[in-house]
Amino acid sequence: MKTEASVKAVEPRELWRRYHTAGDDRAKEALVLAYAPLVKYVAGRLGSGLPAHVEEADLISYGLSGLTAAIERYDPVREIKFETFAIPRIRGAILDELRTLDWVPRTVRARARQLERANVRLEGRLLRAPSDEELAAELGITVQELHDALLEISRSTIVALDELWSTQDRAGDQISLLETVADLEAPDPQAVFDMLERRRRISDAILALPERERLVIALYYYEELTLREIGEVLGVTESRVSQMHAKAALRLRSKLAAELD
Repeated sequence: MKTEASVKAVEPRELWRRYHTAGDDRAKEALVLAYAPLVKYVAGRLGSGLPAHVEEADLISYGLSGLTAAIERYDPVREIKFETFAIPRIRGAILDELRTLDWVPRTVRARARQLERANVRLEGRLLRAPSDEELAAELGITVQELHDALLEISRSTIVALDELWSTQDRAGDQISLLETVADLEAPDPQAVFDMLERRRRISDAILALPERERLVIALYYYEELTLREIGEVLGVTESRVSQMHAKAALRLRSKLAAELD
């Protein structure tokens, strides 16, 4: 009889074979351990934009359920790297749990809605993205009060902005449109059209952002830099990057919502 240590020492390819052909539970446990660093990586990236009271250990716990689901549904025959398949599912599991917890105060959500509506009004009048001064004047607050509000809102926009480009796969998992892989099994043409149309709308909305906010979105979601690293690139503080991220999220959400009206 093989020991647990000997199972862990087996190459991943052999573990996948054992799990999928024989339903070997110890092989599955070994796969979870082998790919656990993926969970820590995703949790670390998401945690960089969340309040300090949200523990990384909790994010890792949420992500492990996504990793387990990915292992159960992964098909090695499809020639897709497991990391590519698993990361969006780990991220989705963490975001789903954060939404369930709803740790964002109602006052912050209400302020975010006020900012979104003010941004829509100003864009309609000015035919461009409003400046901080214009947005603050529209709300009847100072620029500093606007910045303070954006810092509070930035704690929730990591989750909110991710919803703009997430979709569900056939198993019901939330996955990112940025990380989807073409399905060679000829998916439903209408589903493909809907996904491409949504991606086009998001792309157009991002291109309409002011240059620095567009850069923040690109560096965070495409280049996968942390907020601190983005601050170093732009020569500003991490809190300023959080403000720009929050503003970008509000602009994108209000623009896309306006298109649906």
